[in-house]
Amino acid sequence: MSDVRYFIGVDIGGTSIKTGVVSEHGETVSHLTSGSIQKGGRQAGLENLYNTIESAVELSGIAWEQICGIGVASPGTLDIPRGIVLHPFNLPGWENLPLRDLISEHFGKPAILQNDANAAAYGEYWLGGAKDSNSLLFWTLGTGIGAGIVINGELVTGAHSHAGECGHLIIQADGGPYSEHGIHGSLELYAGAKALVRRCEEALASGARSVIRVQLAQGQKLTPLLIGACASDGDPLADRLIMETGRYLAIGTVNIIHTLNPATVLIGGAMTFGRERTELGRRFLEKVRDEVRKHTFPIPAEKTRIAYATLGKHAGFLGAAGCIRSSVLREESSRK
Repeated sequence: MSDVRYFIGVDIGGTSIKTGVVSEHGETVSHLTSGSIQKGGRQAGLENLYNTIESAVELSGIAWEQICGIGVASPGTLDIPRGIVLHPFNLPGWENLPLRDLISEHFGKPAILQNDANAAAYGEYWLGGAKDSNSLLFWTLGTGIGAGIVINGELVTGAHSHAGECGHLIIQADGGPYSEHGIHGSLELYAGAKALVRRCEEALASGARSVIRVQLAQGQKLTPLLIGACASDGDPLADRLIMETGRYLAIGTVNIIHTLNPATVLIGGAMTFGRERTELGRRFLEKVRDEVRKHTFPIPAEKTRIAYATLGKHAGFLGAAGCIRSSVLREESSRK
C-alpha cells in the first residue's frame, strides 16, 4: 500500500454533486458527477450524497484506510465552525442540518464544511490560477456573483461565516436595483447574469436598436449567452452591456483591493464570455483590468494580477479536498 494520503472533496450544487478523490499532492485520482440531492427530501438526499462519495472512492481504487478526510462545499448560509447548513437557498429541507458531523459519523473520517464559493477559491489558490500567490480574490460570475478570499494561505470566513460575500457590496446606495435579499444596489444586481439580462431588457424597452430584437422575435430566449453571441457578431448594444459589466466588476474589485490588497484576482463562473478563447472574453478581461488600474493606487494598480480562473467546474471539489487536507495537517501540527 502506498503511503500517499488521499482526501475526498464534494461540491454540492443545486442540480448536481461533483465529487473527487484527490491526493495530498493535489492529483485527482477519480471524479464523478451525480444528480441533484434535492429529490425525495432530506434523508433521500443524504443517502444520495453518501452513495456518491462511496462511488468516487470505488472508482479511484484507493483503499478507505488511505482516505484521511472529507471536505464538503455547500451553497447557502452556513455556520462553518460548527459544520451546520443553516439556510440552503436551493436545498429545501436541509435547514439547520449538521452536515459535517453526519458525514464524519457515517464514514468514520474527519470532515469539514465550507461555503461553495470559498471552496472554489481555495481550489484556485491550491492548484489553479493562484497557486503561485499567497493571497487571492476569486469572483464567480453566474446568476448572481459569488466570491472567496484567501489571505496568507487561509480562507477568510469571518466571525459569523459570512466573509467573502463580495457580490453584495453596495455600489449604488440610493436608487439602485431592488434585491430580494433586501440588499439593494449591490454589485451582483449590476454585474450578475440576471442583471445583464435586466439591463438589456431596460435598454430595449427604452428604444435601443439591436439585433437582439430580431433574435427575440424569432423565438430566442434572452440570456447572457445570446447577448454574448450578439456582441461577438458586432452588435453595439450587446457589446456595450458586456463592457459595462466589466466596469461594474472592476468597481467591486477595487473595493477589495483597497481593503485587503490581494496579490491575485481571478474571474470564474459561467458568465465569462469564452474567456481567453474568444476575442470578446479577452476584451472583457482587459476592460476589468483597465478600470481597476484607473481607480486604484499606483502600486496595486501595477502589481495586482487579474486573470481568468483555470479549474472550471472542478474548482469546488478540489477546493473542498484542499480544505480538509489543510485542516488535517493543521490538527497534526498542533499535536506535535
